[in-house]
Amino acid sequence: MRRPLLAGNWKMNTSLTEGVDLVEALIEQLGAVTDHEIVVCPPFTVLGALAPLLAGTSVQLGAQNMFYAANGAYTGEISPLMLREIGCVYVILGHSERRQYFGEDDALINRKALAALEHGLRPIVCVGEVKAERDSGRAEEVVVQQLRGSLQNIKPEQMQNLVVAYEPVWAIGTGDTATPADAQSMHATIRHTLAELSDAATAQTIRIQYGGSVKADNVDELMAQPDIDGALVGGASLKASDFVRIVRFQ
Repeated sequence: MRRPLLAGNWKMNTSLTEGVDLVEALIEQLGAVTDHEIVVCPPFTVLGALAPLLAGTSVQLGAQNMFYAANGAYTGEISPLMLREIGCVYVILGHSERRQYFGEDDALINRKALAALEHGLRPIVCVGEVKAERDSGRAEEVVVQQLRGSLQNIKPEQMQNLVVAYEPVWAIGTGDTATPADAQSMHATIRHTLAELSDAATAQTIRIQYGGSVKADNVDELMAQPDIDGALVGGASLKASDFVRIVRFQ
C-alpha cells in the first residue's frame, strides 16, 4: 500500500513572516497526522526559519529546485548538500515552470535527480504536456519521453526513493483540471513506464502525484483513482484551511 504524499509548492510566494504563520497554522492542524505524508516547499529564503518549527512534527520540508553539483563556482545556485544541511527531505525537480522559463531539459533534470539521490534527498520529478501536445494526441508520448529522459541511469533500488508528479501544463494555475479518468489513464501509463525502467514490483512502490489546479473541491475524486498516490499542490497550498482539507481528503 503506497502512503499518500501531499506536497505544497509555494512557488515564489510568502515573506518570512507569512511563511512562518502558514506553517504554524499547518502544524496546529496537521502536526500529528501519520496516515499521509505531508511536505511544504517554500522559497529558499524561508527554509531556514521553517526547519526548526517543523522538527518533530509530521510535516516535512522540501525545496523547489537545486543544482546538481555539491559545491563550486555556480553563482546563484543551491546544492543538494546545502538543502540537506538546512533540513530538507524532498526537492522538486523539473517543474514545468523551470522547463518553460529557465530552459531546463530532461538531461539537466536527470543530472539533478541523480545528485539528489546521491546526497540523500528524495526528488519529486515533474512531467507533463502542454495543451497543444494534448490536443494533437501526443500527451502520452511527451510524458513518457520526459520520464525516460529525466530518470535515465537511475537504478531500480534508487527508484523507490523518488516520486513522480504528473502535472499537465495546461492545468497549472488555470483552474482547469484533468478529469479523474484522464489523470488515472496518464498515471497508469507512467507506472507502466516505471516498470520498464526498473521492474514491475518496484513500479508498484513508486508514488505518482497529480498536480494542476488541485483544490479542496476536486481532491477527493482525484485521490480515489488507483494510481494517484498524492498531490503536488500550488495555489491552494498557500491557504492553510485549503491545504488542510486537501491533506484530509476523503
